[in-house]
Amino acid sequence: MIYVFLANGFEETEAIAPIDMLRRAKLNVKTVGVGTKTPTSSHGIQVTADITTEEVRLDSELQLIVLPGGMPGTLNLKASDTVQKAIAFCAENKIPVGAICAAPSILGDLGLLEGREAVCFPGFEKNLLGAKVQNKLCVTDGQYTTACGAGAALAFGLELVKVLCGTEKSEEIRRAIVADR
Repeated sequence: MIYVFLANGFEETEAIAPIDMLRRAKLNVKTVGVGTKTPTSSHGIQVTADITTEEVRLDSELQLIVLPGGMPGTLNLKASDTVQKAIAFCAENKIPVGAICAAPSILGDLGLLEGREAVCFPGFEKNLLGAKVQNKLCVTDGQYTTACGAGAALAFGLELVKVLCGTEKSEEIRRAIVADR
């Protein structure tokens, strides 16, 4: 099971592109409405989530959680008890976590990126406590994959596929969507 947390103010491209890539890899992805079943994106697009935070199960079936950025989406994710518990569960059980744009700041504020390579939206570097901040679109270090913003959403989604399914599957999807030229 993969949970993509959607809080009011999420950045839509940073959520939808990774969901699409992960589903193309035939992975079980559930969107999770944080605080509402119908969160509204940072640009006013309302979506219907598959489940709400009350339905989240933190168990051995969990493969990955994804934290899209956007404002105030990132702040709403950070304020969610369920999201915090999911991050802690993943950290404790070595389950991958993906965060993009401002959302890596949540992981950084928790000290989870200390000593690791990471990226974020420009201006949030101060929140990546102890991280080795990179100048890349996307980076995976250990169980954490971080990306810098909406422009990196496709690369982020393909990187998450690579983390869970390997390079061959990620490259197969890259070719299928004509992102390989």
